[in-house]
Amino acid sequence: MAEQPLWTIAEIVEATGGQLEGDVNRRLDGVAIDSRAVGNGDIFVAIKGDRTDGHEYAASALKSGAGVAIVSRPDDAMRDAGPVLIVDDALAALEAMGRAARARSAAHVIAVTGSVGKTTTKDALRIALSSCGETHASVSSFNNQWGVPLTLARLSRTAQYGVFEVGMNHAGEIETLIDMVRPHTAIITAIAESHLGHFASLADIARAKAEIFTGMVAGGVAIINRDTEFFGQLRDAAQAQGITDIRSFGEHDDADIRLKRVTLHDTCSCVTASVRGQEVTYKLGAAGKHVVMNSLAVLAACEAAGADLARCALALASITPPSGRGVRHQLSIDGIQVTVIDESYNANPASMRAALEMLGASQPCGRGRRIAVLGDMLELGDHSDRLHTELVAPLNAAGVDVVFACGSAMNGLWQRLPASMQGAYELSSSELIEPLLASIRADDVIMIKGSLGSRMAPVVEAIIKQYKGASGG
Repeated sequence: MAEQPLWTIAEIVEATGGQLEGDVNRRLDGVAIDSRAVGNGDIFVAIKGDRTDGHEYAASALKSGAGVAIVSRPDDAMRDAGPVLIVDDALAALEAMGRAARARSAAHVIAVTGSVGKTTTKDALRIALSSCGETHASVSSFNNQWGVPLTLARLSRTAQYGVFEVGMNHAGEIETLIDMVRPHTAIITAIAESHLGHFASLADIARAKAEIFTGMVAGGVAIINRDTEFFGQLRDAAQAQGITDIRSFGEHDDADIRLKRVTLHDTCSCVTASVRGQEVTYKLGAAGKHVVMNSLAVLAACEAAGADLARCALALASITPPSGRGVRHQLSIDGIQVTVIDESYNANPASMRAALEMLGASQPCGRGRRIAVLGDMLELGDHSDRLHTELVAPLNAAGVDVVFACGSAMNGLWQRLPASMQGAYELSSSELIEPLLASIRADDVIMIKGSLGSRMAPVVEAIIKQYKGASGG
């Protein structure tokens, strides 16, 4: 156990300006906003969300072991259950704790944004930097208005590195979040059509992503994808914030961290890169060219943080895809073997193309087929029809044999597929499950992808359930 707790009650009171009622007699070593995940001694922050209000669960959180509950509307049930810290606004209190944790930290802080690859890059950074010292990183995709301050509030006093994912749906969101994170190093992975329904153009998305540079500490390092057509715009935005140390990554001849050679396999990749003149060869434990490209940004950030580059590169062999982002399941029943690539967490045109490319790199055995199971890509606005139908080209390039599709937006793509590629089309993912299961045969490789609102995860679960002898791969 650490010599000092994550928080003392005096520090929380000072940071939030709250009024304490009751005695705190537990060591405060965690911060939670979900009462179901409260651990012994956690600080429970009763945030009011779109669907639920944490105040309804504050008493149960205290009974479950929380050391104190931060609330704006205390009641007798809370007071009877344990100590409460009364504040004007619980989310503002969490933000204040995040700022205080950042101010006391001596860690090298890295922030990651981009239209695609944020979470995988963040996770790869956590693994790479952990080989060199104590590393704190965002859990899952905690990259929004409550996820970022929560991750900051959990930052330990002794961490040497801190890795934060920063997301957005609208202009101005990153600027607010990055003002709390105040990174020494900032990464922009890529600019793509994600959330295009909220923006007039890709250039506007690039402008919003460039907000990450507004909160950087003096002398910080900007790491930008050299292969994007918006490199110049992003570089100029960094320079406008007084950032002079700008490093690029990619396949471009002028990239500071440049891909030299790569061999792609079904479940891994072997990479040789030049990191500002130093040649580094390493293995990636996850498949896909997009993962390879983001690993260049990881190495760039590790070098900027002063970490041991050789150790960081070696550690990348142990990375695994996050849930719903390329996890492979090798399934079998009655002698039939199939492979499921679970890309069900989310989708936009860029990540869809990357997933199809990964499917294309898979080599089915025997009479096995490449099967793409696709749900709607959401938040694309007036561009939706065009961006869905444009998937015909990457489907063909990947050598996809059969397509199963669901959702109103996918209908345009479905109508443009040759009959030989049409497996089944339904309006909902639940309706697609039965025809898909009936179609699967030995040695098929099946990739499932769609936006979170398309509910593609149940399709993955249905296949796994049918193949009782399933084992994750």
